[in-house]
Amino acid sequence: MDKNTIIYIGDDDKMSSFLSNHFTLLQVKDISEFYKKYDSLKLRNIHSIIVDFWDEDVKTFLFHKHNAELFILAKIPFLLYARNKVSSKNKNIAKSQGIDDIIAHSFDETALLLRILWLKNHTNDKLEKINNLQKKSEEKIPLWKRSFDIFFSSIAIVLASPILLLIIILLKLESKGPIFYISKRVGMGYKIFDFYKFRSMYVDADQRLKELEHLNQYAEEELPTEETEKNNSTITSDTVLIADDATISESEFLKLQKEKQEKPFVKIKNDPRITKVGRFIRKTSLDELPQLFNVLKGDMSIVGNRPIPLYEAEMLTSDRWAERFLAPAGITGLWQVTKRGKANMSNEERKELDNIYAHNFSFSYDLKIILKTFKALLQTEDV
Repeated sequence: MDKNTIIYIGDDDKMSSFLSNHFTLLQVKDISEFYKKYDSLKLRNIHSIIVDFWDEDVKTFLFHKHNAELFILAKIPFLLYARNKVSSKNKNIAKSQGIDDIIAHSFDETALLLRILWLKNHTNDKLEKINNLQKKSEEKIPLWKRSFDIFFSSIAIVLASPILLLIIILLKLESKGPIFYISKRVGMGYKIFDFYKFRSMYVDADQRLKELEHLNQYAEEELPTEETEKNNSTITSDTVLIADDATISESEFLKLQKEKQEKPFVKIKNDPRITKVGRFIRKTSLDELPQLFNVLKGDMSIVGNRPIPLYEAEMLTSDRWAERFLAPAGITGLWQVTKRGKANMSNEERKELDNIYAHNFSFSYDLKIILKTFKALLQTEDV
């Protein structure tokens, strides 16, 4: 596939004409046709992907999520082409999933071309940093740590087996659904792996979100102003964005990258989507026990920096924050024993603690954290 190729999934004549004038255009009318014609795993060398997006078009989000490992961590820019106004809810979803930009239907061609070229160069720089970090992390995994992890996790699984069995039985008796909640996480050196926890919610939790919107503690917060979005959003606010139709100079356009701080999109106190057993295992942190198998497999360590979702990892590629990936992913870690459950913990504080651990972990340091973990097991929040 030509590195100057842009895949456009849609049928807008204006977008097709613009892309064909500046790039090699590969166009399909919808996502279904894309899957029939192309194997997405063979598209690593393409320039960008642009998808038509109608508000409430869940298929586009599912398409991006399904290919998240390829499109986010392989650093292929992914853009939504908004065919009508996009709701604040869907802007937040796009931002949280790591989608790179939203293009307004009435886009300015010069600004959009600059934006697409900038995104590609920017993501190439990120990919180079990730490759370098992966090499460094492979060299820094000490034998003592892996040996301790195998020994500790093996003993812990044997000792905890009656509790594991009891939780499995209780979960099965209370509600239908899988025993484990499995999600993709990013650990040491940006390694992606399946992250295990006991399921603590009913299987229809996502579908029930709409009926519980009135309980969302963030629902009544004031929406960001355009100026705030320009400074803080991962989807930058300029002429290529649906959120802002104003013009912007090239110099301003190239300064849009900022350090971001994210707020949870949904936070419901006494969330009714959580099962009774789920509430108990969350409060006691027993839902984390399956991660012992992650440790035994080598995905994680007993002590380390918490593995994070793909979209968060995509954000943490600056020189300052990427260092946290030099340390193994862990069940417990420095920030858990110093800040867990405290309302004043900021994202920046947590990332600083991750960096501190990455540069200072040792056998004695890990033992101290393990001992302190027992005091921090009971959470003060039910979120």
